[in-house]
Amino acid sequence: MENTSTEKIQAINKAQKEFFHSGATLDISFRKEMLKKLGYAMEKWEKRLCDALWTDLHKSYEEAYLTEISIVKGEIRNHIRHVAGWARRRKAHSPLKLFPSRSYIVKEPLGCSLIISPWNYPVQLLLNPLVGAISAGCTAVLKPSPYVPAVSKAIEDMIRDTFDERYIAVVQGNRNVNTALLEQRWDLIFFTGSPALAKTVMAAAAKNLTPVVLELGGKSPCIIDKTADIAVAAKRIAWGKTLNSGQTCIAPDYILIHKDVKEAFVKAFAEEMRGLHGEDIKADRHYVRMVSDKAFERVTGYFKDGKIIYGGRTDVTERFIEPTLIEDVAMDSPLMTEEIFGPVFPVITIDDNGQIISHCHPEQSEGSFHNTVINFVTSREKPLAFYYFGKESDGWEIIRRTSSGGGCINDVIMHIANENVPFGGVGNSGMGRYHHKESFECFSHTRSILVSYSWPDLPFRYMPYRFFKWVKGLM
Repeated sequence: MENTSTEKIQAINKAQKEFFHSGATLDISFRKEMLKKLGYAMEKWEKRLCDALWTDLHKSYEEAYLTEISIVKGEIRNHIRHVAGWARRRKAHSPLKLFPSRSYIVKEPLGCSLIISPWNYPVQLLLNPLVGAISAGCTAVLKPSPYVPAVSKAIEDMIRDTFDERYIAVVQGNRNVNTALLEQRWDLIFFTGSPALAKTVMAAAAKNLTPVVLELGGKSPCIIDKTADIAVAAKRIAWGKTLNSGQTCIAPDYILIHKDVKEAFVKAFAEEMRGLHGEDIKADRHYVRMVSDKAFERVTGYFKDGKIIYGGRTDVTERFIEPTLIEDVAMDSPLMTEEIFGPVFPVITIDDNGQIISHCHPEQSEGSFHNTVINFVTSREKPLAFYYFGKESDGWEIIRRTSSGGGCINDVIMHIANENVPFGGVGNSGMGRYHHKESFECFSHTRSILVSYSWPDLPFRYMPYRFFKWVKGLM
């Protein structure tokens, strides 16, 4: 795909600033109309988008619709329903010292936004933030990933067919284009991708003090306690790990499992894989492939970091990797220090005394399974997601003593499916939140306005502060 030129990027940036400052995006009626146009476009272009997802990722229509199309449609409906209320000017209490004034909280759009998305959910992760930009009254430049060229071209054609370039535009290309984009001045940069690239984005934004929303990733733990329903845990974890072939920012990344249920889980996991994908996973049209040869090589490279106890089959010609469980993993190996982003699952077994059962791990005990789990998680970067299977009260206690962007008790992934709650990372897994009202908020500035009167003009605020003692008592 041809790179968008720097001159074109500069021209789009200039045109969008002029369009924004014209005030055209401010009316709620305009925003609702544009949200509806995006909704109509999603209907019109659904087949083209789904076909492109199959071409780039081998993502079936069902999975494409459930994990991409439907989520964007749901977000659009939500914002159409609520944007008027979110944008409404609100009166705030004014204390006696400000008598006789009135105070207001006003929501205003930040302005011209840049949205950069990754390849793993290329429709959802580009268009969901766009919903927030439209809802808040911003303009937007969209930068899809070059690693999914069919999807990126489909989105470009859809946006060009739907919106004026002065309002919403698509820019295509590699990292050189990203560099050119980041050299422009924006009012907000919304980036979804890796922590490493996020540092580049944040450094560029810092030059102009541009606010950023960073939706990143990390190694999300999955804890399986001895109180877990193993059949349910295995089914939900098998589904969550094979969704998009593990190429999901909130996919469970590694398992911390109680020794008493480890063997039962491995057996149940294998059974659930057959239930989800049949005897030959490779033949299942719902099983997604690695996005590139480079990704295939990187993920299969993890096989050497431990002992395979389930799976391990690959096919380089199709970029196919069978879901794979690996044990006896060294804690400093790439498998335990890098985000896997594939269907490979390290399994770390812990006994009642908190001892990690592995010949690669030195003698160590934290006194209990829960203490070891807590210390294991908190000694690493804060993850984007956290998953616990077992007694709910124990899950809440471990959640209380750890930190993550979000998570589930006795489930995986599904917290993102609730369009009424925010989504975002913490620490190394991101900053800022979106979805529902949070999407509107992150593209908005909250402005405080005081309305005063010319009479009475009370003298106590003026020099030489004759009423200071009285005023002090009011504060």
